[in-house]
Amino acid sequence: MLPFTREQFFDVFAAYNRAVWPAQVLAGVLGLALLALLLRPSRAADRLIAAGLAVLWAWTGIVYHGLHFSRINPAALFFGALFVLQAAALCHAALRGGLHFGSSRTVAAALGWALVGYALVAYPLLGLWSGQRWPALPMFGITPCPLTIFTFGLLALTRGRVAWWLLAIPLGWSLIGGSAAWLLSVPEDWPLPLSGLAVLPLLRRRDPPPAGVAPAR
Repeated sequence: MLPFTREQFFDVFAAYNRAVWPAQVLAGVLGLALLALLLRPSRAADRLIAAGLAVLWAWTGIVYHGLHFSRINPAALFFGALFVLQAAALCHAALRGGLHFGSSRTVAAALGWALVGYALVAYPLLGLWSGQRWPALPMFGITPCPLTIFTFGLLALTRGRVAWWLLAIPLGWSLIGGSAAWLLSVPEDWPLPLSGLAVLPLLRRRDPPPAGVAPAR
């Protein structure tokens, strides 16, 4: 059993969206900017994409989980700490150049683009179709579930193996958030656990790049 009702859950989104406006617009712009960087691969773009993801994870951990969701769910403080830890991991990857982004003609890349498109476009449309309305609508980039799907999409659009410590927290949240979505009847979140379970084996089966050599673009 969840410690809150569906009505309380969406009331949090309504209060959150009113409080942080226009962060929703800025998050959308940032998401599109990260995709633009992905289409022009470079070492600088790799670092900026990882850093941009880190900003979204830190915001969601502190502002959504810590300041808003914790009002109805004490576990949100723990979730917020994990989201901030994920932001730190992404910052570490950005500083050390541990992620190499770029599209390719692979199953992983096709899945990555599908997840990115879902998080940016299909996710809010499915929410509207299911009867959710502004401001009680989970928004891209600043709420956990679409952010996690978007993150899996971007990680699928990398070259080389992705470190397990960059995948552990998103995978954990995909299972937690996905199970809650079924209990609360949030259809746009139903693909969440599948996104992590589908991406994980594709990323971990890759061969790591040779030491000191960036993957080919």
